[in-house]
Amino acid sequence: MTEIPVALTVILSVGTAAAVALALLLARSAREAKRLRQRSATAEKDLQDAQRQQAALAGRARATEAEVRHLAAARAPDLTAALAHPNVPVRGLLDPNFQGTELDRALTAVLEQVSNAVTKERLRVDGAAQASMRGATTTIQALLYQLQTRLQTMQERYDDPFVAEDLLAADFLNEQALRRIQSTAIVCGAWPGLTRQNSHLGDIVVGAMSRLSGYERVQVTNQLRDPVGVVARAVEPGAVVLTELLANALHYSHPELPVAVTIQQGNRGASVIIDDAGVGMHAEEMERAQRMMSGQETTLLTELGDPPKTGFAAVGQLARQYGFTASVEPSPYGGVRAIVHIPGDPLLTLLDEEEQPMSPMAPVPRSNASAAPPVPSALPGHAVPQRPPQGEPAAGTAASAYAQPGQDAAQQAAPSDEDLPRRRRRRPVPDAPLGAAPGAGQVPAEEAPQSTGRHAQPPQAPRQPQASPEQSAERWAAFQRGTNSGRAAVDEGTETGGANPASAAPSPHHGFAVDDDHYADPRSAEGNPQE
Repeated sequence: MTEIPVALTVILSVGTAAAVALALLLARSAREAKRLRQRSATAEKDLQDAQRQQAALAGRARATEAEVRHLAAARAPDLTAALAHPNVPVRGLLDPNFQGTELDRALTAVLEQVSNAVTKERLRVDGAAQASMRGATTTIQALLYQLQTRLQTMQERYDDPFVAEDLLAADFLNEQALRRIQSTAIVCGAWPGLTRQNSHLGDIVVGAMSRLSGYERVQVTNQLRDPVGVVARAVEPGAVVLTELLANALHYSHPELPVAVTIQQGNRGASVIIDDAGVGMHAEEMERAQRMMSGQETTLLTELGDPPKTGFAAVGQLARQYGFTASVEPSPYGGVRAIVHIPGDPLLTLLDEEEQPMSPMAPVPRSNASAAPPVPSALPGHAVPQRPPQGEPAAGTAASAYAQPGQDAAQQAAPSDEDLPRRRRRRPVPDAPLGAAPGAGQVPAEEAPQSTGRHAQPPQAPRQPQASPEQSAERWAAFQRGTNSGRAAVDEGTETGGANPASAAPSPHHGFAVDDDHYADPRSAEGNPQE
């Protein structure tokens, strides 16, 4: 009976031990499971962080790639365009988050390298182009000067008025081509191509006018007080500068509008002011023109447009080389005012009017304008009218030609005792047409306006009707017959009397009534090269 409880006790003990061991195992397993869950959560969190970092790196890589593509596709082309046209903006970073980062600095360094490389290459290519153009234009310019000399020789050789008219027209066209070639050569670094002597400033202005088509629209006012001249080395550059500025004024204004030119003398030099009433210039165009005319910055051929506009660039090149200044501003007439200032110290001089008189085509100074008769301008290919002398008539026929209608020559020569001698304003009697009766075109004495006093106005000559082409040809033929007969008489006198052959040589002007030292053609002042 006593063995049963012992067995039960043993069984219960064993069960209890097993339960305790199982509980311990379960507790340990729970702890392990909890630790595993914690590690799993941490691993999952790390995995998520890694995924987020991977996504961020992938996005940054895509943004960097986009920035590089943007640099190659947009920013670099903008930079190259901005180098040629400063008004073109250069785009920045595509993603503003890269501002100030290492990527931004690296891309900026790339752009600077590209800018330096493009600038050096542009300068190299433009220098090569300028050297090539300089050689070509210099050769063409020399050939055009030879052609100009040949045309002048032909003008002196042939007496046919129709041939002379065609030669004058060809000479004028040659002058147009020469002006454009000369301007291009100057922009490319060549010198103007001519060396002249000291010249009156008024002659230079007239020479610049004569190189342009439409020069009859230019109205020159000479306000110089002294016979101001330009030194030899600056004569041709000054003529080129004035030609280019006058060309702009004529081209950008209506064909019926005049272009006003004023020559002024200041304390530190002389100025030529050109005003037009044309289309004008915008503020940006005015600023760009001012920069080019200052001559302070390098001008490339590629910046002059297609076809290249070399006017302002040539002006700036010459201004930098020879020391005068040129500027543009809005004109009170609504167009553009161009001012060329020639400093007096190195570039101006006073000329002796007796040894070196001004050209007959030059504008008369304002102080002497009342004493000089008006001279009509001569058009290319047309006959040049006679210019009456500016001084006092000598005697006889010359004095009677300048006398007032109905006024005795003795009264002019002998003033009354009460009045002091004074100069009277005279106006030449208009020449009658060739073939007309004597006295035609003159105003009868009884029909002339009577006026007395110190400031009496001279009688106005009647307007002559415009001649037809047939009448002009007939006058030219009569004029030529008279010239030939006079030369034949001189030749006969030379053969019979043994006179000096040089005195019988025909005049190079072929009958034009001008002084021996000047051509009647308006281009004689500055437009043609000197031998």
